[in-house]
Amino acid sequence: MNERQRILLVDDDQDMVRVLNRTLKHEGFDTVIVTNSDSAIYLMEKINPDMVILDEMTPSKESLEVVDQIREHSNVPIIMLTQKYEMDGLQQAFSHGADDYIRKPIGEKSFVARVRANLRRAGLKTILSTIIA
Repeated sequence: MNERQRILLVDDDQDMVRVLNRTLKHEGFDTVIVTNSDSAIYLMEKINPDMVILDEMTPSKESLEVVDQIREHSNVPIIMLTQKYEMDGLQQAFSHGADDYIRKPIGEKSFVARVRANLRRAGLKTILSTIIA
């Protein structure tokens, strides 16, 4: 039996959370939703998510600081969401370890495709590291 993949969704925009949660659940994912980065950091160890989707403007900590803290302990795929479109933000997100950077508003089909692509790449990295080790 296939276990559903768990996604930690970090966003304080209730409308966005509702749309993303509905979309992810419809596509067969389990979601854990938090509205601030402190809760996200706390839950990382507890729930061991398969992916983190992190809004760039989350309350309590800079999102890049959250990415840094996640990267200290995990290689889980991280997708950053943003309302801005600045090359500096994109470059910073990638240099801190984010795997993808998506601008809001989000088309549901392209969003799901990017979620699946990032999970697939993470799975391949895990398989390769097991083979090499």
